[in-house]
Amino acid sequence: MWQGFPIRPDQASTIARGVDHLYYFLTAVDLFFTFVIFLTIFYFAVRYRRRSKHEKPAQVETYLPLEILWTAVPLALCAVMFVWSSSLYVENSRPPRAASEIFVIGKQWMWKLQHPEGPSEINELHVPVGRPIQLTMTSLDVIHDFFIPAFRVKKDLVPGRYSSIWFQANQTGKFHFFCAQYCGAFHSQMTGWVYVMSPADYERWLSGSVRSATMAQSGAVLYEQFGCITCHGTGKGPPFAGLYGSTVRLADGATVVADDNYLRESILAPSAKILAGYSPIMPTFQGQISEEQLLELLAYIESQRPVERRGEP
Repeated sequence: MWQGFPIRPDQASTIARGVDHLYYFLTAVDLFFTFVIFLTIFYFAVRYRRRSKHEKPAQVETYLPLEILWTAVPLALCAVMFVWSSSLYVENSRPPRAASEIFVIGKQWMWKLQHPEGPSEINELHVPVGRPIQLTMTSLDVIHDFFIPAFRVKKDLVPGRYSSIWFQANQTGKFHFFCAQYCGAFHSQMTGWVYVMSPADYERWLSGSVRSATMAQSGAVLYEQFGCITCHGTGKGPPFAGLYGSTVRLADGATVVADDNYLRESILAPSAKILAGYSPIMPTFQGQISEEQLLELLAYIESQRPVERRGEP
C-alpha cells in the first residue's frame, strides 16, 4: 500500500537512525499532549458548561500537587529533549579522524564538488560505502543549503566562509540531494545525486576519471605562481610546514587555530589577523584568486602538515 509513497527517506547513513529516533520521540510527545489537552478541553467544556443565566461558578482553589505535577513533567521532558538532541548534535558535528574531505561550491544554480585526488563533479557526488566523508562547503553568491535527506545531513553554505558536515553511507545506491535554502528563481532545479559505491567500484571510478593533478599539486603550482614562496619560503612570512591545524599566536596576544576559515581570511584580508613576530607585508589577493584556487592552495598548505587527515586540528 505504501510502496511509492515512503513515509520517510531511507536510513542510508550511520547517523540517520539516531536522528530518526529523536524525531520519533519528539513526535510522540507532541501527539500525546495534543490528544490529552484536546480531551481535557472537551471534557471541561461539557462538564462545566453554564446551565443557566443565573448560575455562578464556584471559586477554584489552588491545588499544590497538581501545580507541581504540570511543572515537573514538562521540565523533565524538556531536559530529556535537550540532553538527547545536544549529545546527538555534538556527536554528529565532529568528523572521524579517518574522514576523507571533499569540497563543495554552491552557486546559482548548480553544485560543484571537488575530490582532493583531482576529479571534479557537477551536481553529482561519488563516494564509497562505509567510509566517513567530510564536506567542506562555501557559496559563491547567496546562501545555499546542502541537504541529503537519506543521510539526515543538512547545512547552510555562507558566502565568504567555510562550513562542513560529514556522513558515512551504510548502503550502496543513488540518493537525492537538494538546496534547502531558497536562493532564487531556479532554486527548485538546484539538485543532484549521491552515488554510493562499493570501495572497489569507487576506486575504479576514481582511477577512470579525467584529472590532471591532485588539489595539493595544483596548489603547489599556485604557491609559486602567486609568489607565495618569496615570503613564506624565506622567513618573511610564517612557513607552511606544520601550519595547518596548529594554534598560532597573533600580534595582539590572542590565539587562533589555523583552519580553513583562518587561512582563507589571511589570503583575502591578510591585515585582519597578524601573526606575532611577522610584519603586515602580505598584499591582499581579493579579486585575484578564484574560490577553486583558494581551495587548491588550502589543500597544498594542509599537505605540509605531519598528519594525513584533512580537517583535524
